[in-house]
Amino acid sequence: MQEKSVFQSHGGVAATSADTSKVLRNTYMLLGLTLLNSAFFAGIAMAMNMSHMMGLVCSILGLVMLFVVNATANSSKGLVATFVFTGLLGAALGPMLQAYLALPNGSELVMQALGGTALVFFGLSGYVLTTRKDFSFLGGFLMIGLLVAVIASIANLFFQVPAASMAISAAIVFIMSGLILFDTSRIIHGGETNYIRATVALYLDIYNLFIHLLHLLGITSSD
Repeated sequence: MQEKSVFQSHGGVAATSADTSKVLRNTYMLLGLTLLNSAFFAGIAMAMNMSHMMGLVCSILGLVMLFVVNATANSSKGLVATFVFTGLLGAALGPMLQAYLALPNGSELVMQALGGTALVFFGLSGYVLTTRKDFSFLGGFLMIGLLVAVIASIANLFFQVPAASMAISAAIVFIMSGLILFDTSRIIHGGETNYIRATVALYLDIYNLFIHLLHLLGITSSD
């Protein structure tokens, strides 16, 4: 009986490991598709010469869709909601990208931001997958940091202090880097078992990392 219970315990570990691998595989597959989806809609928004106001509307609608994604994540509707959500955020990027590309070195800035985002994501995610370290302890610090950054961003909309804007973007880059560690760690340690929610978490990390890296590069290149 003792040997049987030990065998069952190992079987449970194997099953859990297989489930985690499946969630991880589905997450990265869906993440790649959602990033392509966002790039596609960003291209459409740029081709249509979408205004910044329409970009803001798309961002607000995207925020609404985020609640829909979370509410439907356990059904096939969650996949549809995820693509609508990432399409809206992709379209919201269009006006911003168009503004940067209009600069003399705009194409270079966008490519540097894309390359930097990819480097940070693959580097940090790969580190967690290789070392299997648990970064769940970062959760509280990152949430507090993100809340402070959001409040500071709203305040800076009124004060328009360039140095503060740069500091906020730098802080968000670090916070998103920490969230990549945290969210990847949650998947491999079973903290997140729904691949749709896992995908959206990593997508938002990458999305915000790209935006604020681009902002930092834009500020430093104009000095």
